[in-house]
Amino acid sequence: MDDDVVLSAPLFATMEREETARLFESMTQIELARGEVLFREGEPGDRLYVIGEGKIKLGRRSNDGRENLLSILGPGEMFGELSLFDPGPRTATASAVSEAVVHELGHQQLVAWIETHPGVATHMLNALARRLRRTNETLADLVFSDVPGRVAKALLDLSHRFGETTDEGLRVAHDLTQEELAQLVGASRETVNKALADFAARGWVRREGRAVVLLDLERLERRAR
Repeated sequence: MDDDVVLSAPLFATMEREETARLFESMTQIELARGEVLFREGEPGDRLYVIGEGKIKLGRRSNDGRENLLSILGPGEMFGELSLFDPGPRTATASAVSEAVVHELGHQQLVAWIETHPGVATHMLNALARRLRRTNETLADLVFSDVPGRVAKALLDLSHRFGETTDEGLRVAHDLTQEELAQLVGASRETVNKALADFAARGWVRREGRAVVLLDLERLERRAR
């Protein structure tokens, strides 16, 4: 694993290299298997996490057992920081989409670092603001966009973080099952599969198990609007 991926997180912004190294060394490394739960919704929240490898999903479950995925996070991204600014139970369940490595920092350690490096708090609040903006966009999409539009937008969003350029197009190894992809866009698996099949028939994408190759970004971007 490249430590620079972890050190790119907002937590380490504005710190000198020696300081980031000390903070990084104080963090606990946790390895997760696919499907393993890191923490559950409702549990006490007193830890912040930075992803070093793999992907983590944040989701919520309704009383009748239905699940909604709030986001998929990858290397260099941070989660759990809400507990610093609003201590209380976890608002989502975090589990590994693929084999993953995360680095954990306790609440008291984090508070001590922010007291000596106040600029870090600003960067963390910026990260929270960006997440809130994405949440607002998702809520608007659920109201104003149809399922194919939401699927196109989700594929483009995943491609920005996990896409790899190939000779044929942009390959996105999202590691999601069909059910998880449906939960991410707030629709049934059947409806999402129908949208993907239509995109494939039009030559916009090619499906490869838990990956998809985006062949026509322009058409997808238009459909996502």
